[in-house]
Parts: sequence; C-alpha cells; structure tokens
Amino acid sequence: MTQQHDPTTTARETPSQIFHPRFAAFYEWYAHLGSERRLTDPLRQETAGQAYGVVLEVGAGSGLNFSRYDPERVERVEAIEPDAAMLANARPRVEQAEVPITLTQASVLALPFPNETFDSVVVTLVFCSVSDPARGMQEIKRVLKPQGTLFMFEHVRSQRSGMARVQDAIVPLTTRLFGHCHWNRDTERVVREAGFHIAHLRHVGGGRLDPSPHLVLQAHRP
Repeated sequence: MTQQHDPTTTARETPSQIFHPRFAAFYEWYAHLGSERRLTDPLRQETAGQAYGVVLEVGAGSGLNFSRYDPERVERVEAIEPDAAMLANARPRVEQAEVPITLTQASVLALPFPNETFDSVVVTLVFCSVSDPARGMQEIKRVLKPQGTLFMFEHVRSQRSGMARVQDAIVPLTTRLFGHCHWNRDTERVVREAGFHIAHLRHVGGGRLDPSPHLVLQAHRP
C-alpha cells in the first residue's frame, strides 16, 4: 500500500535558470521505449532499488527512479534536478512513490544540504552531462555520511580504444542533441580521484559497435 505523505517542491534555484522542454519531452518518450527499458529498468533497480536510509538522488530527471525506492529500506528521498522542465514531469511521480520525496531545483555543483546529511546517494545517467564532474563528486562526498554508499549508473567512455575515439568524435553532436551528454566521460576515474572506495563495479554493453557503454558501481565514502 502506498504510504500517505505530503510531498513538497522547494525553489532553491540555480543562478541561471535551466529550462529545456524539448529535451525533457524527448527524454520522456525515449525512456519508455521497450528497448531502452529492457536496458535501464534492471540497472535502476540495481542502484536506486538498493538505496537506504535518508537518500539523495542527484539529477532526478523526470522521476523514473521514484518507484524503485523500497519503503522498507528508505526513510525519505531528497531529489534534486536543475532543469525546470524535467521537474514538471517528475512531480506526478512523487505522488505515486511509496516513500516521501522532496523535489528541489538545484545543481550537483552546489548542493543545498549540510555536510554528512545522507546515508546513500543515487546518481543515474547524470555525470555525462555535469559541467565539472570533479566538483560535483566532491559535493556528493561532502553531503554523504562516512561509510555512506554512492550508487551510480552512467554512460561512460568505452574500454575499446577505437570506439573511444568514435565517442570523442561524436561528443559535439551528443552534447547538442542529448542534454549536454558526453558519452566519453571516464566516470570511474572521477569517483576514485574523489577518494571513494569502490566496492562493486561492472560494465554493461561496450561491444565492438556500441558507442554508449554503461557503468554500474557502488562506492563508499571513507
């Protein structure tokens, strides 16, 4: 049974308003394609579905992770998203969630939360579009409690040198068409350089002709 709660949306906005309605509409359509869901649904369950305690979701987008949070594991979720158009799509999904979720318009580069607030952090298909990944990861580390867990599912750089060069070549196109998405980001390195201890890591896809491999990981803040 769905828990009764009073979800709220706050207005802690970034200095520059982000509002991309065309991309938000495209993402909403694309995320529901059968081929995309066959890939992403299990990976969302492997990340958001394992979150616990007081949770921060970074880059919540249109709220596709909200149904994955387990009310037996999760106390509440603070979900941030910088794009106002994405937030509009996410609000109805707050009502359908089984845990209390608060939406805030904010960027991972300046998280509006005190140090060591969260037991776990969920990041899904976000760091490919963050303008300063190292700074964003340090912000996540700042608000995560010691021994807290980071759950990530991301587009990443191919482990095949030839395909990595293809990714480098098409990034000017992907950043224009797919919400500033850089398919060639080495997100594993960003996590390690921030000082996290990676407990679980696996690559998804990344075949010879796959320009968009993914990474799933769990990491702990020391």
